Amino acid sequence: MTEADFLRTTRTSYDAIAVDYAERFRDELAGMPLERAVLGAFAETVREAGGGPVADVGCGPGEVTAYLHGLGLNVFGIDLSPGMLALARRERPGLRFEEGSMLALDQPDASLAAVVAWYSTIHIPAERLPEVFAEFHRVLVPGGRLLVAFQVGDEPRCFTEAFGHPVDLTFRRWRPDRIAELLDAAGLPVHARTVRGPERWESTPQAVLIARKPGGEDTPPGM
Repeated sequence: MTEADFLRTTRTSYDAIAVDYAERFRDELAGMPLERAVLGAFAETVREAGGGPVADVGCGPGEVTAYLHGLGLNVFGIDLSPGMLALARRERPGLRFEEGSMLALDQPDASLAAVVAWYSTIHIPAERLPEVFAEFHRVLVPGGRLLVAFQVGDEPRCFTEAFGHPVDLTFRRWRPDRIAELLDAAGLPVHARTVRGPERWESTPQAVLIARKPGGEDTPPGM
């Protein structure tokens, strides 16, 4: 199967900027108390549901992967970019990182307790999002959790240069209600969301949606 152009350009771009990106955003979570709280609450729900493997999809250099591991999750990272993965493996040798695409995860059906997409769906064209969310649904166990973080807005931003390197990256912004609709259509109803205003260098509000695949032990009889 021929690889989609946006996957190829996203991989090549992040390979080019991997070192600079990792240095720029090193310890980024340290200055994001709301995001840490959301990740902490998410991790708690996964643990209380029995735990299990968790995929951080679009993990980049692995900061969120490592943070979730510190919260007690059995988490591993997946990313398109070999350059990003090399940094993640070097900086966090005790964790597992795999190359892959969220459009076709190399995971069995109903094998993951949770999926985290921390600002990684932003490079997916709108018409391909249903495929991505269907893939997340496929790999989650009944009762499995999904966390999706993204910038809020309507217009994409396109970059041809970043950190002094030529790139071809499109950052797509979404409306929370629209993402919730797509998740619901994929069988992943949203049960929690946060939206905050821009801070520091940000130019748009930031959103986090948490969804859950129906089923599992906490589903009432007959539902």
